[in-house]
Amino acid sequence: MKTNTDELQVFVTVIDSGSMTAAAETLQQTVSGVSRTLTRLEKKLDVTLVRRTTRRLQLTEEGELFLTRARAILAAMDDAEETISRRRERPAGRLRVDAASPFMLHCIVPHVRAFAERYPEITLELTSNERIIDLLEQRVDVAIRIGALQDSTLHARSLGSSRLRVLASPAYLAEHGEPRDIDDLLRARLIGFTAPESLNDWPLRHGNASFVTIRPTLSASSGETIRQLAIDGSGIACLADFMTAADVRAGRLRPILDDALIDVRQSINAVFYQSESMAARARAFLDFLAERLSV
Repeated sequence: MKTNTDELQVFVTVIDSGSMTAAAETLQQTVSGVSRTLTRLEKKLDVTLVRRTTRRLQLTEEGELFLTRARAILAAMDDAEETISRRRERPAGRLRVDAASPFMLHCIVPHVRAFAERYPEITLELTSNERIIDLLEQRVDVAIRIGALQDSTLHARSLGSSRLRVLASPAYLAEHGEPRDIDDLLRARLIGFTAPESLNDWPLRHGNASFVTIRPTLSASSGETIRQLAIDGSGIACLADFMTAADVRAGRLRPILDDALIDVRQSINAVFYQSESMAARARAFLDFLAERLSV
């Protein structure tokens, strides 16, 4: 049977205090409890650590050797606890964050430098996957997911939502004309997603329907690719505000068919497995990101 830290603490306190009684007072235990713990430790080690007399306690040779090791073990544990405590106060260590490339480029990358200035002891590792990944398999601490969540085994934190809009570049509209209604839109050059197919259901009112399923003239797997194609004048796209708001403000893209547009918002969530070792730095990152996204 192996010794435990409580037994080591009792042994060291007995020696430092000079008596069972003084050790019991320091540890807030009974004298008999301290004596039993010391006896149990000696039985586990199969040696006598302390010679007991009515007047004093005397370490044996084995006791001297064991005392040195016991002090080192307890000091190492105190140091480990202090290190973890400091990390809670000032988060540190590596944090792996994954997000689809549009969110990574438009909502994380612009804030990385400010995050590093605030938390210089956190090392970020950023990856981009357009599809849902297995966090454990990919060794990811936090993943940002857009849309409805599927995996109930993960912890999730909402970072808000982003409205979908139908957009085109001024150059495309100048060349092909602006669609006046849904029928015009369906005859236009439309840029859609290769997968999932649900992303090609655009939130437009058409008769009794609350969405229009488009047949893309041009398809891509990444929202960022679709954004660049739309800016370049290759067609009309339906994208979220988080990746196109700056383009609209700069005049690179223009919302169209606003009268038919239904207010549909994609939820933005951070998902993660609960882990005490990374909780502080993950919390620091998500608090920071939520603060920046709300500005």
